[in-house]
Amino acid sequence: MIHRTISNKINQLINQYPIVSIIGPRQSGKTTLVKALFPDWKYVSLEDLDMREFAQSDPRGFLSTYKEHSILDEVQRVPGLFSYLQTKVDSIGKEGLYILTGSFNFGLMEGISQSLAGRVSIVNLLPFSLTELIDGGLAPENLDNLLFSGLYPRIHDKKNPPNEWYADYVKTYIERDVRMITKISDLSTFQKFIKMCAARSGQIINLSALGDDCGISHNTAKSWMSILESSFIIFLLKPYYKNFNKRLVKNPKLYFYDTGVLCYLLGIDNPQNLAIHSQRGHIFETWGICELMKGIFNRRLSENIYFWRDNAGHEIDCIFDQEGGSFIPIEFKSGETLSLDSFKGLKHWYKISDTPPQNGFLVYAGSIDQIREYGKVLGWRSFSQKIPLEI
Repeated sequence: MIHRTISNKINQLINQYPIVSIIGPRQSGKTTLVKALFPDWKYVSLEDLDMREFAQSDPRGFLSTYKEHSILDEVQRVPGLFSYLQTKVDSIGKEGLYILTGSFNFGLMEGISQSLAGRVSIVNLLPFSLTELIDGGLAPENLDNLLFSGLYPRIHDKKNPPNEWYADYVKTYIERDVRMITKISDLSTFQKFIKMCAARSGQIINLSALGDDCGISHNTAKSWMSILESSFIIFLLKPYYKNFNKRLVKNPKLYFYDTGVLCYLLGIDNPQNLAIHSQRGHIFETWGICELMKGIFNRRLSENIYFWRDNAGHEIDCIFDQEGGSFIPIEFKSGETLSLDSFKGLKHWYKISDTPPQNGFLVYAGSIDQIREYGKVLGWRSFSQKIPLEI
């Protein structure tokens, strides 16, 4: 098993809270991780119909069977269980009782906020980071192979063909999980909606325009977007809110959590086609932002990450707003060759924000790290291991 960076945090938290909840997309490795970390704990999956019926019909009996040191997998399947868990952990009165896992942020968070607040620590587990693949000896040497394959564990652990695996993943998600969350009568329209979202990954999102392109209302587009967010398919990156005497873009940027899913939805058949695809720049940026999100989740840092763009078109792909008012700007360039023009966004940001150039980063598709006048240059492979989150 590839070591997951967040393992040490989970081991620490289980000694501080009665419950630790691990949430993330399906197939991100939650079950594998908790079984490896806690091999002596009881395990039960509430995907199992018999176990689900047991938990629903006799929650007290269920928790008597699975009491201390138990892993409850896909616990959002039985939302009524949360209030009984509250009573159970309060009566025992000590730490390290339960591990909960879940694939739907909305259902799990709703149960936690209503019944388990103060009793649970929440951990987000995304697919592998590039650093985890490098440490496990499974990282592709070629950038396009990495972007095309994505970072879901089964692609790398089991060597599953990416296109086949992602076809099954998307089909299962649409036909099963979406129907569990909400009633969608026209699945073909929803599938079109997901593909239209994929075409906008790494771009500022306009829900009204997206809805018009799919033939649905603004409110429906907003609802479906929330479903994709809750299921860890996409996330929205907010614009930086300070003015700097400029009119700023107010809409968020849309990103997919995994470039393998993204490439499949864009109809990219192989890494060679990706190399010349019109969306390659946005796909590379999506990967870079996702690596940053994984770094934030694995370190359990505040999500003080934004993008910045003004109405004149000046833009920074990523801004870290650090405590004390300092900034870390990061730009992503999908080419292997850099020019002075590559630093245009960073140069403008330094001018209006008084950020020193040594705080800036430019991540590109090349392999040579450099110190340049307008910031540190990191190749794609070293970027994952030098994520500048705590400078």
